[in-house]
Amino acid sequence: VQLQASGGGLVQAGGSLRLSCAASGVTYRINIMGWYRQAPGKQRELVASSTYSGSTNYGDSVKGRFTISRDNAKNTVYLQMNSLKPEDTAVYYCHVPLSARDYWGRGTQVTVSS
Repeated sequence: VQLQASGGGLVQAGGSLRLSCAASGVTYRINIMGWYRQAPGKQRELVASSTYSGSTNYGDSVKGRFTISRDNAKNTVYLQMNSLKPEDTAVYYCHVPLSARDYWGRGTQVTVSS
């Protein structure tokens, strides 16, 4: 399984970014796809996750601002990030738990300037 993420970058506070992550090398349905982030000196934390049927879960700090969505036909998960804050600055990782393993994307940097 390979996870290819894209869409990070530099944005001013209040702006928006959209991350994408495509999973390849999977021959069956992926139940959970999600995003984590890790800021310097902090632990990796859940940002959002989505099941195949569309049930979602969000970290408290992003509720109401971020939206996770999926294109199951493409094995792709998206993260729409609105009203970005400087504290959202982190490396964002795509995550897929599959067959008792955790698969991680390489990470994409999101930097929000004040």
